[in-house]
Amino acid sequence: MIGQVARAIRADAALLVVSLIWGFTFVTVKLAIEEFPALNFLAVRFWVASAAMLILFRRRIWTALPRTLVPGCLIGVFLFGGFVLQTFGLGLTSASKAGFITGLSVVLVPLISGTILRQRLSRMVLAGVLAATFGLGLLTLEGTLAPNRGDLLVLGGAVFFALHIISVGRYAPGHDPMALAALQLGTVAILSTLSAAATGGWVPIPRTVWPAILLTGILASALAMAVQNWAQRDTTATHTALIFATEPVFAALGGYLLAGETLGVRAWLGGALIILGNVLAELPEFRRPARTGLGQNDAVGGRQ
Repeated sequence: MIGQVARAIRADAALLVVSLIWGFTFVTVKLAIEEFPALNFLAVRFWVASAAMLILFRRRIWTALPRTLVPGCLIGVFLFGGFVLQTFGLGLTSASKAGFITGLSVVLVPLISGTILRQRLSRMVLAGVLAATFGLGLLTLEGTLAPNRGDLLVLGGAVFFALHIISVGRYAPGHDPMALAALQLGTVAILSTLSAAATGGWVPIPRTVWPAILLTGILASALAMAVQNWAQRDTTATHTALIFATEPVFAALGGYLLAGETLGVRAWLGGALIILGNVLAELPEFRRPARTGLGQNDAVGGRQ
């Protein structure tokens, strides 16, 4: 019993570190794309992430490749859309705001799923959507009824991340999670490379950008994915979702420490309502133990 509790504490601590890494990547990416084109950055980042996944899980990926190739690539298209919109949005808004807005993907999952499948949403989900929507308004509508372009791009990215999480939940139960993740990362790398070539060509990578590439490509993608899959064997979906709700807070902390960003009281209240909305939207899911397909893979989903 004591050993089980110790494993659960260790797992929760590991997931908290993952959430911290994801949070700090918002400001890291924002600073990087000031020196290096966004599509070029995404291409290099995800080639590095793909290479790291191959090094860590080469045998599993190769064995599962024939069955996983098509779904992995299809899911990767949603992931690509999410990261492209989010990354371009980061160039036009603060990392702090982007962290909270991206967090909306959690509450968007049941909303989009309910719309597509024509399922009636529970009262908890509706309460979560209402809280998150009100929070989004407080966060983005500062002195005007129109959010800035960067906020809208990040919000569009959150929609794609939600679609990605839904598609992962659909295909993950029947496929190796590491192979599925590697194919998604590879798809983003290929699409980012093609997009960069089509829009502006290739430019040399500044030496100052490499730390951001390694942080986002290795720590925030490949290693975070591996740690989450390991940790979730010893903790619950409830703990995982609640721990990951801290990601926007770490994004705001990273923005403050690394870029001097600050949020006013109104914006912090909006961010808090978004987190509350995410928690409320997840509560009905906590009562269902069989959530491994989605939970194990959303590390590569709607997150940094």
